[in-house]
Amino acid sequence: MFVRTYGMLYMQNSEVFQDLFTELKRYYTGGNVNLEEMLNDFWARLLERMFQLINPQYHFSEDYLECVSKYTDQLKPFGDVPRKLKIQVTRAFIAARTFVQGLTVGREVANRVSKVSPTPGCIRALMKMLYCPYCRGLPTVRPCNNYCLNVMKGCLANQADLDTEWNLFIDAMLLVAERLEGPFNIESVMDPIDVKISEAIMNMQENSMQVSAKVFQGCGQPKPAPALRSARSAPENFNTRFRPYNPEERPTTAAGTSLDRLVTDIKEKLKLSKKVWSALPYTICKDESVTAGTSNEEECWNGHSKARYLPEIMNDGLTNQINNPEVDVDITRPDTFIRQQIMALRVMTNKLKNAYNGNDVNFQDTSITGSTEFGVLEHSSHILSKVNVVICICLGDESSGSGSGSGCMDDVCPTEFEFVTTEAPPVDPDRREVDSSAAQRGHSLLSWCLTGIVLALQRLSR
Repeated sequence: MFVRTYGMLYMQNSEVFQDLFTELKRYYTGGNVNLEEMLNDFWARLLERMFQLINPQYHFSEDYLECVSKYTDQLKPFGDVPRKLKIQVTRAFIAARTFVQGLTVGREVANRVSKVSPTPGCIRALMKMLYCPYCRGLPTVRPCNNYCLNVMKGCLANQADLDTEWNLFIDAMLLVAERLEGPFNIESVMDPIDVKISEAIMNMQENSMQVSAKVFQGCGQPKPAPALRSARSAPENFNTRFRPYNPEERPTTAAGTSLDRLVTDIKEKLKLSKKVWSALPYTICKDESVTAGTSNEEECWNGHSKARYLPEIMNDGLTNQINNPEVDVDITRPDTFIRQQIMALRVMTNKLKNAYNGNDVNFQDTSITGSTEFGVLEHSSHILSKVNVVICICLGDESSGSGSGSGCMDDVCPTEFEFVTTEAPPVDPDRREVDSSAAQRGHSLLSWCLTGIVLALQRLSR
């Protein structure tokens, strides 16, 4: 549009406008750009170029043009457009960049937490819950729902502690999303920006005589230009305005929907993710392929036999697992890695609150690619896969059995089995796990049982 309206004049000064959009893009993608200073610099440079165009009869040195730029705020040669545009652009870009960064942080926290290794106590409790019914000759009896809840609350005790900070983070994300839907919608701000800049240029042209007089008074009388140049008058091209902006022509995203619809869709997904960490045990245990369900509390596996599960259900969080009857949880040793994720959420929440209030925020590590869907259930599949490894190792160690299939004569699974598990590894940036050793072949009957169990777990992991 600039080319069509101003032609060669724009082409000769296009770097001023190109630099503006380059810096806006650099800010959005995470660059260390001060928006207010960048916009002030744009208007100062535009004033210098415009001042030369409306006064072609004079020659202006670099020092003189620098003096001209100092009068930008005092003379307001572009009217009120720079002030209004600064407010709109800074609010819109701060909100948009911070919102996208928030989505990235949320995704990364969920992905990292999903890779946290289960503790040996968790693996032992899961094995007892999922496999001992087979040893007792009860392959069709599934764990009681409340029994499953206590096991999962013990296994996911540290993850549940994420809930408070996660919910605050989601609330802050929803607040910033309101900015993207309101008057500071980045799409509605950027679409007509060329029209607004053109209006500012028209204001400069209409007030050119007054502006020039005040600049000459403050900066001194400039030297006359060579005769050829002084004979030229102010370009007539400035009398051409852009065509009126039509809101119906707002561009759409590659997905074919406007930003408003995308933000609305993301907001709904964010609301659904509240309390996701404390709800994980309930989400896992309500799966019919895992437990007998809440309607079958008498005919279910309670950890010892087919009967009702009597112990009370533990509350959420690490400290509430001190008396968990199913999982040995050391409440004095919080998972350091998960505590780091809690801190990351806290920092991001503060940045989101600043962005909602229009305050600029800086990001050291900015990568704004990726989806907004969080794989929060991946951890349960990871835990169950570890149980498979333990069972294989147990079968390998049990080399002298009668093959009767009745291996669970005590209240718990065979105590003579050596649980060859790896202690929780030291926290490192990648939270890599130590691979388990390969398993040996067991008895044919137990192998047959194991095959059925693995198939059931595969259905669960899907």
